[in-house]
Amino acid sequence: MSTPDRNLPATSGAGPLSGLVVVDFSRVLAGPFAAMMLADLGARVIKVERPGSGDDSRGYGPFLDGRSLYFARVNRGKESIALDLKEPADLAVALRLVAAADVLVENYRPGVMQRLGLGPDQVLARHPGLVYCSVSGFGHSGPWSQRPAYDAVVQGMSGIMAITGAEGGSRVKPGIPVADLSAGLYAFGGISSALVGRAATGRGTHLDIAMYDATVSLLEGPALGFLATGEDPGPIGNAHFTIAPFDTFACRDRDITICAANDTLFADLVRALGLPGLSSDARFATNASRHASRVALKDELEVVLRTADADHWLDLLDLAGVPSGPISSVADAVSSEQTRVRRMVVDAGGLPVPGNPVKASGYDDPEVRGAAPALDEHGAALRAEFA
Repeated sequence: MSTPDRNLPATSGAGPLSGLVVVDFSRVLAGPFAAMMLADLGARVIKVERPGSGDDSRGYGPFLDGRSLYFARVNRGKESIALDLKEPADLAVALRLVAAADVLVENYRPGVMQRLGLGPDQVLARHPGLVYCSVSGFGHSGPWSQRPAYDAVVQGMSGIMAITGAEGGSRVKPGIPVADLSAGLYAFGGISSALVGRAATGRGTHLDIAMYDATVSLLEGPALGFLATGEDPGPIGNAHFTIAPFDTFACRDRDITICAANDTLFADLVRALGLPGLSSDARFATNASRHASRVALKDELEVVLRTADADHWLDLLDLAGVPSGPISSVADAVSSEQTRVRRMVVDAGGLPVPGNPVKASGYDDPEVRGAAPALDEHGAALRAEFA
């Protein structure tokens, strides 16, 4: 999908995954998020829901005009059919959908799909070219595989909460559902990779994506630090675990973020602040020494930063080429000109939702996307098509 400010040919309404059929048995967030990304890139996604109530997230707020934005955000552009998978007639419809599909996405607890006759071994035996993606809390192996999981549970167990927050403060989780979203992104990447593999070999695969695995993989510096030293890290606020200065800093009116991740940027930073002598201070001569003395360094920088407003310093740092920025509110970020130009808020059936960050030249990136479906909105048509 072309970036709006580029003059590139576009194929309106199409995407690189056009022609693929995805059957989405997942609900709430991680699985639907992965399937939504496939839909955004052109795949046909058929969502299978429980009769009567459908996906739990239909009842999650916020609501606009009586419709859930939570549901609309990750189910835009999909078709909906309501099937009771315990009923033979409905299961037969589901099996016909799977037979026609390129990709199956599900996020039931391990073993549930098997009991329904839709397990990966059962389905791949009949359809060896299918890419079957299971998303679960802890994966299909290991002692925790049968544990129920929601995002906050996984964040707590994965170590994310233990390193988030102010030093010495209470443990907190990030303000977004990191476990769900990271699992959805890994599922999307895994599906895309498996489709490339299938094109080469003709064989599908079973992808086993765990929210726990996905979140542990995001631990980065803290995990590497423990693996290197055996020391278990705690939270350090907005500072970086290995780089300094890489933090939020107080100006006269508000905080800003400054990230000077190498010696050159540090020299540029202290020159811009009128503190060139800090470059030759032994405490701050290298990144390792700066990090070891990061509290003292922050104090030195804030003495100057507190003498003027944030906008003054941000202008100077921008001119100096030092990575820096304001601490924007959600309203500021969502309403910014950058967000508008990048089409990161789109209309999905009259509801504003986040857009698609994957911009591919030669394909359209429409500002108006397909609406999230009403429960069983396409049921009759799909039953007829897959009779």
